[in-house]
Amino acid sequence: MDVVNFSTLEAGNDKQIGIAQLNSEKSLNALSLPMVELLIPQLKAWRDDPAIACVWLEGAGEKAFCAGGDIVAMYKAMQDKPGTVVEEVENFFTSEYELDYLIQTFPKPFVIWGHGIVMGGGMGLMNGGSHRIVTEASRLAMPEINIGLYPDVGGTFFLNRMPERLGLFLGLTGASINASDALYLNLADHFVPFEQKTNLLERLQAIQWGDTATLNKQKLTDAMKTFENGHTAAMPAPVIKAQREQLSELVSADDLSTVVNNILSYQSDDKWMQRAQKSLQNGCPLTAHIVWQQLQHGVDLTLAECFQLELTLSVNCASKGDFGEGIRALLIDKDGKPAWTHKSVSEVPDETVDSMFIAPWSQDEHPLKNLAEEQR
Repeated sequence: MDVVNFSTLEAGNDKQIGIAQLNSEKSLNALSLPMVELLIPQLKAWRDDPAIACVWLEGAGEKAFCAGGDIVAMYKAMQDKPGTVVEEVENFFTSEYELDYLIQTFPKPFVIWGHGIVMGGGMGLMNGGSHRIVTEASRLAMPEINIGLYPDVGGTFFLNRMPERLGLFLGLTGASINASDALYLNLADHFVPFEQKTNLLERLQAIQWGDTATLNKQKLTDAMKTFENGHTAAMPAPVIKAQREQLSELVSADDLSTVVNNILSYQSDDKWMQRAQKSLQNGCPLTAHIVWQQLQHGVDLTLAECFQLELTLSVNCASKGDFGEGIRALLIDKDGKPAWTHKSVSEVPDETVDSMFIAPWSQDEHPLKNLAEEQR
């Protein structure tokens, strides 16, 4: 079985739509290194093929677009070489971020069918699309605080661009959001009910595609807006947008400890908020510090620089952070009781946090040093 299925659809003006489907339904289409190694060359081929006017990326089945990265394989490699920069870990994150950057900078229209679960690595794929679609079943999240990682795959870039510092709230709590809030937070562009997927693809096939990528993107936007009309009744009620003022106030302080205390002490009967508080309460204290610092660092970074920073952070989380313990507790032993190195946010030393931002390579040896030049 191929872990990614590729096909094409005939479209207007003798053009084609390239279809890529993540094909690991059992793992909720968790992004694996073999998937990445298939996607990168095919997407580059479609990018350079004048017959391909548009690309569509989806997940197999009805449960998930992509529920994250395949981290179990990395865990096994980390156990064999504790305390070191593990080649398998470095290779996975390097390749994953190269794929994310390729999609982010893809010159042609790139549609993401973000149905069902979209988490972690799936968010990295989705946020690169030029036209990101959510459905009534979409659930988006960056829950890395639960596994001792942090919101990577471009989170340094896209969490910083959310309104009212809500990216900080989502990064600290790993809270999931629905389609309505995804649109509000600029994590999605369009809403289409799941049952309309086939009709939508037929509508895209009918577009009279041209040879100019910019015009093709506009044609796709116009088609999407027309298609969306009449389907908004199926949209779920917003959760974050409805309480955005309160949430923004909780994360408005200038230091992490105050923000964390504000969130945890907030009295609410809302089940969504209570889950967010529990996730922060039980989450990795070191991750909370990384989230705080990465968003501070990321304000002035280019997209390529964000991915370069994230590769440093990810490798360090694996070699000297709590990433391995988080995976063990959630996915290996499944006891749900991670023994974090530090018991609370206040107990994490500044030097420990600072060390996570120090690259294990020189600038000339950084695996993503040529990212911008290679992909653009």
